[in-house]
Amino acid sequence: MRSGRSVRSRPSLLQIGTQRSKRRLERARPSGTARKRNLCRDLGGQEAMPAAIWASVRDAISDRAARQGRDHREVRRSRRATRLPADDSTAAAKPLNVSLVGLHPQSTVVVSNVIAQRMDVSTLQKLVKTAPSKAVVIRINLLCLAIFLVVYAALLLRPSSSVYFENAASLVRCSLRECHHKGEKSIKMKTVLEEAQLKSRRPKQNATKIEVPSFFGEMGKGMKMGMVNMHEDDVSEWNKLGVTSHVYFERVSQYFNWTDLYPEWIDEEEESDVPSCPEIPMPEFAAYEGMDMIIAKLPCKYPEEGWGRNVFRLQVHLIVANLAVKKGKRDWNWKAKVVLWSKCRPMLELFRCNDLVKQENDWWYYEVDVKRLEQKVSLPIGSCNLALPLWEQGIDKVYDTSNLEESVGKEGRAKREAYATVLHSSEGYVCGAITLAQTLLQTGTKRDLVLLLDSSISAEKRRALELSGWKTRLITRIRNPRAENGTYNEYNYSKFRLWQLTDYDKVIFIDADIIVLRNLDILFNFPQMSATGNDQSIFNSGIMLIEPSNCTFHVLMSRRYDVISYNGGDQGFLNEIFVWWHRLPRRVNFLKNFWANTTLEASVKNALFGADPPKLYAIHYLGLKPWHCYRDYDCNWDVEDQRVYASDVAHRRWWKVHDAMDERLHKFCRLTRKRRTELNWERRKAGKLGLPDMHWKINVTDPRRSGSLLIH
Repeated sequence: MRSGRSVRSRPSLLQIGTQRSKRRLERARPSGTARKRNLCRDLGGQEAMPAAIWASVRDAISDRAARQGRDHREVRRSRRATRLPADDSTAAAKPLNVSLVGLHPQSTVVVSNVIAQRMDVSTLQKLVKTAPSKAVVIRINLLCLAIFLVVYAALLLRPSSSVYFENAASLVRCSLRECHHKGEKSIKMKTVLEEAQLKSRRPKQNATKIEVPSFFGEMGKGMKMGMVNMHEDDVSEWNKLGVTSHVYFERVSQYFNWTDLYPEWIDEEEESDVPSCPEIPMPEFAAYEGMDMIIAKLPCKYPEEGWGRNVFRLQVHLIVANLAVKKGKRDWNWKAKVVLWSKCRPMLELFRCNDLVKQENDWWYYEVDVKRLEQKVSLPIGSCNLALPLWEQGIDKVYDTSNLEESVGKEGRAKREAYATVLHSSEGYVCGAITLAQTLLQTGTKRDLVLLLDSSISAEKRRALELSGWKTRLITRIRNPRAENGTYNEYNYSKFRLWQLTDYDKVIFIDADIIVLRNLDILFNFPQMSATGNDQSIFNSGIMLIEPSNCTFHVLMSRRYDVISYNGGDQGFLNEIFVWWHRLPRRVNFLKNFWANTTLEASVKNALFGADPPKLYAIHYLGLKPWHCYRDYDCNWDVEDQRVYASDVAHRRWWKVHDAMDERLHKFCRLTRKRRTELNWERRKAGKLGLPDMHWKINVTDPRRSGSLLIH
C-alpha cells in the first residue's frame, strides 16, 4: 500500500457509515478545513498524521469497547480499523495518556470528536457484523430467480411438437409479402426444424433417377441449376450439363390445411382484429443467387379429392416462383427459365400458358415473365388477407389508393383493358345488362364495355344494349357436359369465352345482375384470379379479374369433362381451376343477402345499400331480380325460400338507377305477361301463409302491371 492513500474499491457498509461520520465532523468544525479532511479520511483511508494522536484514539476506543463487554476479538477488529500508518510505526510506541493531556490544543477537540464518532462506528460495526452474509444470500437468490425466469421464458417461446402440428398456421402470422424475403428462423421450433433439414439433406438409398429431357440439349452446358424438391432423387445425369445446387427448405407441416390460407371469413373491416396470414416456410433465397435455371419436382396427388388444394404443392410452386423472380430481375429481358417435372399441369395462377415454351411427357419448360410473376408473389399468400386493403395498417385511416388510381390513369392502359359481361340462352337479363352499363359509365371509366352474346338475343335488344354503352360480340355458347337438358346451367360454360378477348391484357367480368356505384378501375392493377370471397375457400365469380389467353381457354375447354363443379355452374368449375386466388374486399361485390337473419345484420347492410355517397363499389342482386319484381317492393319477401335476399333499400337503389336512364331504354325492363302472373300468385300465397312482414298487403302502383306495357 502506498503511503498517504489506500487503494479504494467498492465501499463497504462500514465505510459508508464512516463517510457519514466524516461529513458530520466537517460540519462541526468551523476552521482547519485541511486538517479535518486529513483526519476524517484517515478513518477510511489512513492518511498520515501524528502517531501520538493515533495512539490516544486507539487506546480510548479499546477502553470504551472493554467497558461495553466486547470480547477480545471485537477489540482486535477496532484496533485493525484504526491501525497506524506504516511510516509512523516507530512513534506509535511512545506512551500517551488517554486523558489527551499534552496534545496540541487544536488537536484536542478534533480527537475528542473522533473518539465520539468511533464509538458510534463501533455500534455500527455490531449492526453490520452479519450484513455481508445477508447480502450474499440476497445476491444468490436474485441469481437463481433470474436463471429461473430465463428458463421459463425459453419454454414458453418454444412450443411443443403437438402445439406446432395442431396449429401450425397460427404460430407465425404474416403474409408472404411481409415475411418470406426476411429469411428469419422465427420461433418455429428451431431445434426440430434444423433436425428435419439435416434429414432432408441425406441422400435416399433407393433414389429415383431423374432423366434429363431431350430439349435440354438445345440449352448448352455449364449452367448453374437450382434443384427444388429433388434432394431425395438421383440427379447425377444433370451434373453433366453444369453445376447443380439443391435448394433446401423446411417442408410445410402435413397439419397445415388449405383453409388456414383460405378461411371462409376474415374481418375485412378490422372491427375486432387485423387479418393476417400464416407463413409458408421459404428457403434462404440469398444462398441461391446466381442460378441460370430453376428445376423442380412438383407434388401431384391427382386424382385424389382436393388434390389441387395441397399446401405442399403450393409451397413448391411459390419457392420456384420466388427463385425465378430473383433470377429474372438480374437479367436485362426480365425472363427466367423454369423447368418443372409434374404429372399434373403446373398452376395456371403462377405459370401462365403463354410462358410455356415446350412440354415433353411430364416436363414443362417455361420462360417466365418476371414482372407479372413478381406482382403475384408480392400479394398475400391466400385469401387470409386482402389484396386491396380497406384501412391503413395499424391505424384508423382509409387505405390510400392514389398510387393505384394514378397507375390505371396512364395513357395507353385504358385501350388494353375492358369490362365485360355475357348474355346467352335467354333475354331475361337484358335489362340488367343495360343498367350495368349505365352505372359503369356513371363512374367515369374510360375502359371499353364488351358484351358477349349469342343468337338468342334479338336484333332489337342488341341495338338497345349498344345504345346503353356495350360493344357487342357474337359468340357460340358452350355447353356444360354435366348439366341436364333445359336446366339453368346447361350453357353457363359460355363464360369461358372471356379468355378469348385477347385484344385486351386484362378484363374485369361483371354479372348482369350487378350495379356499380364507385369506379372499379383500380382493380386492373391486380392479377388473375382476383375476386371477392363467397363461402368456404372459394371465390364469387360475379366480379373477377382475368387475363385473356387462348391457351388458358383451351385448358378450360379440355377440363370440362373431368372437373366436377360443386354447384354445377361456371363458378364451381373456375374454383377448381384457379385454386390460388386473391381476395378483394366484399365491398367490391357486395352480395344482397341476409344469411344471419338478425336485426343487426339487416340494419348494417341496409345502411350500406342506401349510403350516399356510396360506401360500396357494387351491389350483387341475388335471388329474384329487381326488374322481375314490382317496383313497389322487393318481391323476394313473398317467397319463403327467397326471403334471405329481400331488401327494400337495395331494391329502391336499383330503381333509382333505372329511372335515370335514357327513357328509350325503359321499355326493355318491362314485365312479361307470364312474370306478372307469377308475381300475383306469389303475393296471394304469401297472404295465405300470413307472412309477418306484410309486404303482400302493399298496394301495387307499378305502371308496368298494365296490360298495354307488358312484353308479349
